[in-house]
Amino acid sequence: MYESIAVVGATGAVGTIILELLEKRNVPYKTVKFLASKRSAGKTLMFQGKPHLIEEAIPNAFAGVQLAIASTPDETARDLLPEAVKRGTLVIDESGYWRMDPDVPLVIPEVNAAAAKHAPKGIISSPNCSATQLVMAVKPLHDYGTVKRIVVSTYQAVSGAGLQGTSDLENGIKRMIEGKEYTCECFPYPIAGNCIPQIGSVKEKGYTSEELKLLYETRKILGDDSIKVCPTAVRVPVANGHSESVLVETEKKITADKARELFAAMPGVAVLDDTAQKQYPMPHFCTGKDEVFVGRIREDLSHDNGLAFWCVCDNLRKGAATNAVQIAEYLQKH
Repeated sequence: MYESIAVVGATGAVGTIILELLEKRNVPYKTVKFLASKRSAGKTLMFQGKPHLIEEAIPNAFAGVQLAIASTPDETARDLLPEAVKRGTLVIDESGYWRMDPDVPLVIPEVNAAAAKHAPKGIISSPNCSATQLVMAVKPLHDYGTVKRIVVSTYQAVSGAGLQGTSDLENGIKRMIEGKEYTCECFPYPIAGNCIPQIGSVKEKGYTSEELKLLYETRKILGDDSIKVCPTAVRVPVANGHSESVLVETEKKITADKARELFAAMPGVAVLDDTAQKQYPMPHFCTGKDEVFVGRIREDLSHDNGLAFWCVCDNLRKGAATNAVQIAEYLQKH
């Protein structure tokens, strides 16, 4: 049992789900506190039927806290989390800042849970939402047939950009129906009725920061730097739930039937694959669920050892909050 836990960023989109999961799942603790920005400090939130005071997320707030689950901007994670560690707190971090640090394990419990037990800097990273669902789906294929190359296009919901992203979609749709202009708060272009083929800043060779996470985080989690990844990340007018079109090339051929068998045996993956009956994963039906859903499984017409599939995941749950809480559960048991 944890003596004390803290939720950092408790009022945000991911933090709210972390609270929900702590109420429903088996994460034993004696005391809990909720930390957020100065703007939210002093307000209250309801947890287990009782009001709890929100404290400002400052270094001294971590005194006596054994475990913290943090969902903050990268800059906050950079500055605040080492201060938490100095005060004896082990941190599970949702931000992108620490993920590629060689002394910070990058963990998906169904894939590499044991890595969480070796955290020299006192920080454990939870992966990028799109990388999480990709790795969850690719892992059984890699174990069976050795994945050599991945071509992945993401169709990412606005909730991945936070509350302002959701506001842009909702208000943009309303204005579009009314025939009025809408000034976006989050995205560089209108997202209602549109797709924006850039998420993140431009980095290497024209690829964006979001796309490179799919490359580098996949390699780190699977422990294989030889895997080649060609990623494209697109923001789409969907409220919640990221989708991915994935093509993998494997060393050993994997038939569609074998792939269905491998996916079905993977913890945390659910197969929904009957195109004749129009059964396949869609964000509308996958939101609010913790599994990674896989469908449209078919052999590549252009490559003997290629396999194509479609996968959908609630980016705020398994893509973020659920994964972090699962790490906390694993550490408590091990």
